[in-house]
Amino acid sequence: MTLLSSAPPGAPATRSAPPAPGRTPRRKQGGVILAVPALAWYLLFMVGPLVAIFVIAALHWPGMLQPVSFAGLGNVRTVLADPVFTDALVNTGIQLAVALPVMIVGAYMLGYYVAQRPPGHRFLRYLLFIPGLISTPAKAMVFYAVLSPDGLFNGALNKAGLGSLTDAWLASPSTALACLIVLDVWSGIGFTAVLFAARLGSVPDEVGEAAQLDGAGHWRAMWRIHFPMIRDFVGVVTMLQFLWTLFGSAQNVLLLTQGGPGSSSTTLSFLVYQKAFIAADLGYSQTVGVFLFLAGLAGLLTIRRVFRQNY
Repeated sequence: MTLLSSAPPGAPATRSAPPAPGRTPRRKQGGVILAVPALAWYLLFMVGPLVAIFVIAALHWPGMLQPVSFAGLGNVRTVLADPVFTDALVNTGIQLAVALPVMIVGAYMLGYYVAQRPPGHRFLRYLLFIPGLISTPAKAMVFYAVLSPDGLFNGALNKAGLGSLTDAWLASPSTALACLIVLDVWSGIGFTAVLFAARLGSVPDEVGEAAQLDGAGHWRAMWRIHFPMIRDFVGVVTMLQFLWTLFGSAQNVLLLTQGGPGSSSTTLSFLVYQKAFIAADLGYSQTVGVFLFLAGLAGLLTIRRVFRQNY
């Protein structure tokens, strides 16, 4: 199909020649060239390490400078027969099952409250954002000062006449994991609430006004009207917090409990670190990394299905 080109008045119309078949427009060629560095970066630093995890998981590699031999499925059998791996798997499941719902529901409620612009809401936004500005070692030091045997929490219990309830919270098998979960929730709930408040702020005011005219209270408006409108965004935030909790828990475990007592607070991400950098068993470590990757993939697909994501 040919197009008539514009011409001055009185001049004869000329026909523009169609592009030759098989030739790519220069603009598209330039776009492809500009995308090559980003694609190379992605393949090298994203796809490359992912492939390396599966390759190393099939090797017997007892340290960086040690000889390497092919192990096949031997590492998988070793990992599945290890009770420490079972404990890490259970602990990770408990951590996700408790921290993720508490964080998302609590953050959404806080975000909804801030989005209503109560008195001092600007200051409240900054206050909720503070845990996200504190480094992980600093947060760990705060929690250690609070939960150590002679820390602030036990001191408060003694002052209140509840000395029988004091405990070495971070050194007790029954409470070490719970303390880490509390730290995860405290670290993430404020930042997530600010994200929810920003998204809820884009909902038209007429929606809330119409809900009030229909007699809906804040609770009903929050869950029956506003929540369905930002359902996709809730799914995205849930995915982000799921990944952060699943893959980022190793740093808190390392700083506060070292996975103990025993393996009562060992998580999958910490087990990857422990076997790689302490036990120098790279094959075992990356086999756990494969299980961790599969758990993350399954979790993302589940969250996507629950929130009916369209991407």
